[in-house]
Amino acid sequence: MHVSRRRFLGGAAATLMASRLLGSCTADQVAPVHAPEPPRVLPPLTSIRGADLSFTPELEAIGLTFRDGMREDTVEQLLAARGANLVRLRLWVDPEPGHSDLESTLALARRANAAGCHVLLNLHYSDFWADPTHQPTPGAWADQDLGALAATVHDYTRDVLRAFAAQGTVPALVQVGNEISRGLLWPTGEVTGRSGPDEWDRVARLVQAGLHGVRDAGTTARTVLHTDAGGNQADSHRLFSELTQRGIRFDVAAVSYFPWWHGTIADVRENLEMLARRFDCQVMIAETSYPWTLERPGAAELHVERLEDLPEADRFPPTPDGQLAFLRTVRETVASLGPAGLGFAVWEPAWLPEIAAGGGQENRFANLTMFDWDGTALPSVEVFGNR
Repeated sequence: MHVSRRRFLGGAAATLMASRLLGSCTADQVAPVHAPEPPRVLPPLTSIRGADLSFTPELEAIGLTFRDGMREDTVEQLLAARGANLVRLRLWVDPEPGHSDLESTLALARRANAAGCHVLLNLHYSDFWADPTHQPTPGAWADQDLGALAATVHDYTRDVLRAFAAQGTVPALVQVGNEISRGLLWPTGEVTGRSGPDEWDRVARLVQAGLHGVRDAGTTARTVLHTDAGGNQADSHRLFSELTQRGIRFDVAAVSYFPWWHGTIADVRENLEMLARRFDCQVMIAETSYPWTLERPGAAELHVERLEDLPEADRFPPTPDGQLAFLRTVRETVASLGPAGLGFAVWEPAWLPEIAAGGGQENRFANLTMFDWDGTALPSVEVFGNR
């Protein structure tokens, strides 16, 4: 998902949490303040029907509420009641408190498990958004050379996973980096194409450090590597080929799929088939969404405002029913891959217009939610249902 690197608007959300996770932290410092409760026994995760709900604290801090029919509840409870079985949560290293920091993410993990959902933990290794256009190294880590940075990534990852385990919410999956098609932790781990294979050597060392951190936490979490490439086989193959050639081993290859950027359903299916076959792994769509309207909720421009932005608008019109048809087809496409197709996660389906992406940048995804702008569930929530 592509957004500019800016700070969040402050408001009430900034007062929610007070703790930060710094690059020099120890396991004791990141341990949750809540006494662990007996973990809820969740059914095995064999097929993912999930949603990224990372904006939940900001939405609730300004009093936004959600409902499905006559039921008003928290967004994770509403989606779980519809059949969702996973909540994806991003974690930034040292953001403003309450904005995808460790404390608020731990709290959301407890809520997800209480709703009967597994957690996919999305480690950005950044203080703010990390995606193909920016992967900034956390400020507290900025002066470290490659060896020190790799050690920090390992220890940070291990200690974060231990904090989740300490409160009884071990993630089912851990994403080591977010949309890392051009590397991570720039400039050390940036792929520019100007410096030869050494660039991929550095990326692989940092990714390996994160993977080893997951392993050394002593949990059962499975590992995910994530590209933004969607329907682009060449870019997807390049990332996973460069890494596996350097000894990287992982459990799941994940892609982002937003059709206005990444092509048709057929494009993403062919890419997922290639990844599963070529790299002998399970595959999933870690981020996807679709417009239910082309209207603006305010003055802010949206990413999708024209029919011509949608490669299959005739098949999937930008209406509530068209959104449901698109998401059903995404689900069916991944399921058609058999055991290799792990599932999908809808990206921020509750991100209502009141919460901006960052200071100076409005929410350009407001017409991609699964709730209308009053917080009422749209027909697309049916996509999570068991069948």
